[in-house]
Amino acid sequence: MTVYNINRGIGWASSGVEYAQAYRANLLRQVGVDIKFIFTDMFRMENIEHFTRNIGFNDDEIIWLYSYFTDFKIAPTTYTIKELESTFPSDKWRTKAEEKMIRYYFDELGVYANAYLRFKDRDIVQRVEYVSRGKLIRKDYFTYGRLFSEYYSPVNNEAHVYMRRFYNEDGTEALVEIIDNDTDVYKIGNRTIFSKPRFIAYFISCLNLKEDDILIIDRATEIGQAVLREHGKAKIGSVIHAEHYSENNVTDHTILWNNYYEYEFSHADQLDFFVASTDAQAVIFRQQMEKYKNLHPKVVTIPVGSLNELKKPAGERRKHAMITASRLASEKHIDWLIRAAVEAHKTVPDISLDIYGSGGEEAKLKAMIELMKAGEYIHLKGHQKLDEIYKDYEAYVAASTSEGFGLTLLEAVGSGLPMIGFDVHYGNQTFIAPDENGYLIPYDKSSSTDEKIALLTKAMVRLFTEPDLKQFSQKSYEIAGEYLTDKVVDRWRRLITELMEG
Repeated sequence: MTVYNINRGIGWASSGVEYAQAYRANLLRQVGVDIKFIFTDMFRMENIEHFTRNIGFNDDEIIWLYSYFTDFKIAPTTYTIKELESTFPSDKWRTKAEEKMIRYYFDELGVYANAYLRFKDRDIVQRVEYVSRGKLIRKDYFTYGRLFSEYYSPVNNEAHVYMRRFYNEDGTEALVEIIDNDTDVYKIGNRTIFSKPRFIAYFISCLNLKEDDILIIDRATEIGQAVLREHGKAKIGSVIHAEHYSENNVTDHTILWNNYYEYEFSHADQLDFFVASTDAQAVIFRQQMEKYKNLHPKVVTIPVGSLNELKKPAGERRKHAMITASRLASEKHIDWLIRAAVEAHKTVPDISLDIYGSGGEEAKLKAMIELMKAGEYIHLKGHQKLDEIYKDYEAYVAASTSEGFGLTLLEAVGSGLPMIGFDVHYGNQTFIAPDENGYLIPYDKSSSTDEKIALLTKAMVRLFTEPDLKQFSQKSYEIAGEYLTDKVVDRWRRLITELMEG
């Protein structure tokens, strides 16, 4: 049997969905089943393998929609400058080197090529752009060979991609994608497929899923209909990663589902199971399915992550040091934490806040820290592996007003950190025991930003002036104990056994 997991994209700064998938991969390896993780987005500027390996997947666990129809394996980019130069149409060229790019001039042909390198000081070529008489005509993309090419024509004085051609290892054509504005046409041998959703559906049919296979949907957008139509006899389920409905749009007769899950929920009778990450969400979802759809689906609670061990500091923690970790996105409200830390600093002079993560808000947050003259005690630390870092701090703080589970919250309690967060579904309510390992701050959507920041400030000051932090830390370790890997592996093993036994 194989457990397939299907999603759209992945990147260097992945969302919680991709991190949850990486955790799941580790758990399912321990269950002892074959696993595959499918990604359906188009990856151009970076080899998908670099993203997936960075987050913890093995190469043989990855299926990329586009390379599936070739005989290329998922692998890091290793194509060399020497290999590239052997393909040039002329042996007469001159070069100009930049930091991670070499430009080849073929003066007799009126052509130049920009070869973009993967590393600054190594001769590994990621992609090449060919320009003829000032017009971009083609881009080639490499892993251990040329995986695909893009072809361009000028439209309104801009380069317009009109075709992609994917190759087998021997250079023969495996797949062609013809691009005409918003319309994509795919050609595989003698088969022509009109539209990306139909292409995905054909791909799923090619998997030849069997009765003892399981297909888990992580994101249904653009994928859901194809999965439900082509999964055959395989068991099919959905993992709920975030808040699954809009609380402001619920009446006695209607409910507005999160658009990421709307397709699965609207066709819940066709799915074999749903996985919620917390008991609270599982209970709410069962009640809603019964009330609004008169259904009683199989809903199980399995945390999206687990802890291999509890992390304890070798010495004393950094006094009054706070940590937060997330994508630097507006919905995480990192700016609230910065303002609250600045206010708390007036009462607790040695307080500090380290912010881990990357994202679109980084420049804004950096400017904010500089404007508030808080650079000595508030730091942007970037994206880092945090396994051994949490335990050096005295507290974890979060200002997000919506978390499906909160992997960073789990990792924080696993390092014994006292916690501060708003009283919102579901992660904070799962990992914060009020007045036992931290503070759940009352959350009122109608209150002003200043009022929310004032409550965060009060909680920070209170945490470092009133309770016994060692007792709070011990309670966090106690909560974390329920999420040790062997316990979560057992939950997956039970679910798989139940599905196979019907």
